[in-house]
Amino acid sequence: MSFAPPAATGFWAKSGPLIVFDFDGVLMDGMPEYWWSARAAALQLAPELVLPEQAPAGFTSLRPLIHKGWEMVLMAAELGRPDLNLEELLADYDGALPAALARWGWQPERLQRQLEQVRNAAIAEAPAAWLSRHRLYPGVKERLQRLGQEGADWMVLTTKGAAFAARLLAAAALEPSALYGHEHGSKPEVLHQLLDHGRPLWFVEDRRPTLATVRADSRLASVRCFLVSWGYLCPQDAEALPADIGWLTPELFAAPLAQWPQ
Repeated sequence: MSFAPPAATGFWAKSGPLIVFDFDGVLMDGMPEYWWSARAAALQLAPELVLPEQAPAGFTSLRPLIHKGWEMVLMAAELGRPDLNLEELLADYDGALPAALARWGWQPERLQRQLEQVRNAAIAEAPAAWLSRHRLYPGVKERLQRLGQEGADWMVLTTKGAAFAARLLAAAALEPSALYGHEHGSKPEVLHQLLDHGRPLWFVEDRRPTLATVRADSRLASVRCFLVSWGYLCPQDAEALPADIGWLTPELFAAPLAQWPQ
């Protein structure tokens, strides 16, 4: 699977949109895997932790706020603290991250490396079990396969490592035109690179803050943005949505592209 966009000029000359999908929470539900990997990585770094095997409710509540893989490991450790105030953490998640890192004496790079080591080992030792912790959202595979009939192409832009996303897509017999992971840069940076080719660009996410960042970048003004109604959303994400972010329900997602919200 290619991690880079096609070089053929014909691909970029198409008039149909290039639809860029976030992966986790848009195409794939991997909540069981997130907790399994985050828990394993946290226990390797802090063996004294006592963490449940199944994702606790607190992790499910935090997942919409988590942006990068290393944060999952940190949050798993935080959930193992008897004195954790979950409500305060949810109320100021971004502000709590530096203090949490300092509390454990960890750096994001170390946490990310530990998480990917856990995943690599799981894939090598029990690939079927690792894959079984993920599932495509209903109707996703069929809809992606129909996009070509409407003159559209699709790519994946994720904060997951590209190699992990590639394995999951291959297992589902899905092949995007390109795949970008966290190692390829921030989402706005990648979108700007794609936009430079001149093809109409649509971006589908489940994180409203990510879309707000894209909308705040004047270079990306022509990118059509969509927030899916499924995935890892905060309860208030659908409220007072700006006019330049389309609310994409499963019914609209399945409909012809001409019916997607403007």
